[in-house]
Amino acid sequence: MKAAVLERAGAPRPYAQSRPLNIAQVDLAPPGPGEVLVQIKAAGLCHSDLSVMNGERPRATPLVLGHEAAGHVVECAPDVTDLRPGDHVVMVFVPSCGHCLSCMEGRPALCEPGAAANVAGTLLCGERRLKRHGLSGEVLNHHIGVSAFAEYAVCSRRSLVKIDDSLSSAEAALFGCAVLTGVGAVINTAKVPAGSTVAVVGLGGVGLNSLLAARLCGARQIVAVDLNPNKLTLARELGATDVVPAGPDAVQAVRDLTHGGVEFAFEMAGSVRALELAWRITRRGGTTITAGLPPPDHTLALPAVQLVGEERTLKGSYIGSAVPARDIPRYISLYQQGRLPVDKLMSDRLSLADLNAAFDRLAEGNVVRQMVVF
Repeated sequence: MKAAVLERAGAPRPYAQSRPLNIAQVDLAPPGPGEVLVQIKAAGLCHSDLSVMNGERPRATPLVLGHEAAGHVVECAPDVTDLRPGDHVVMVFVPSCGHCLSCMEGRPALCEPGAAANVAGTLLCGERRLKRHGLSGEVLNHHIGVSAFAEYAVCSRRSLVKIDDSLSSAEAALFGCAVLTGVGAVINTAKVPAGSTVAVVGLGGVGLNSLLAARLCGARQIVAVDLNPNKLTLARELGATDVVPAGPDAVQAVRDLTHGGVEFAFEMAGSVRALELAWRITRRGGTTITAGLPPPDHTLALPAVQLVGEERTLKGSYIGSAVPARDIPRYISLYQQGRLPVDKLMSDRLSLADLNAAFDRLAEGNVVRQMVVF
């Protein structure tokens, strides 16, 4: 099959010239126990993919990149009895073992074996099913259990959520990461009540989904903050009541607009500076939620006295604190009812050959969700 192999991390931009993603012929082994062969129909470009490409999020290379995807089941291992060929599935980038403490507590996004497999570049079972085609037969790493920039993928059954066939694959793919993370941060992690004041810092695919979710929850004021004026315009079209350009005056501007700060501030940019901004625009007694993933060596310094003296809360949200098998069908239903218009976030449709240039556009911040469609 054809697949986009990240040969090395940290290649210089523009990627259209350095070409860190090599569209190569790859051999894919059949599914092992508990695994499923999926024909990929659509895969989104996410900032988490870019963070692996530029070296900010270390992963073993070479690997087949991509994690936000949807497709059709082709073949199931004999012990997989709840899926059949032809079923439509959304892929989830943390497989949940069902047996570790996090899974048993109802927090599958924090699955410990799933996290360990993702860091190692294997499937949940600890094996790799990808090899470079040809004499070398070099083993290739999986990208967080999915490796979606390819014509096919073998995944753990526990990385897949079955959906109905009424959604196009391009629409369905959004629900595997951008929707699950952004909407879940608002609904699951923060549990934003109706009538609240909300700010979203960072208006990529995840941030704009958080904005849509805040509107869905009935927030009375939604402030959108970003460096890009085009994204601020889009945010207002999607329901933001106020927009503020990121910069030295942003904190005071938001505090003035909201009479002292918002009750819930969401940082979705993957930047410590953005998180500091989100913290500073959160009011006394408020909650700051971060779902961005800055480089592992970046640290945050806060006035510790504020946590007590202002009863402040700082929370992380990974995959929107989701239970994917529960939440993906719910969010799809809300989309189909017109209450969560995530299709408005799709920017362009691409082929595998377009990926390097497409990641340049993502790094420049000029797109929301580009989609590889097979």
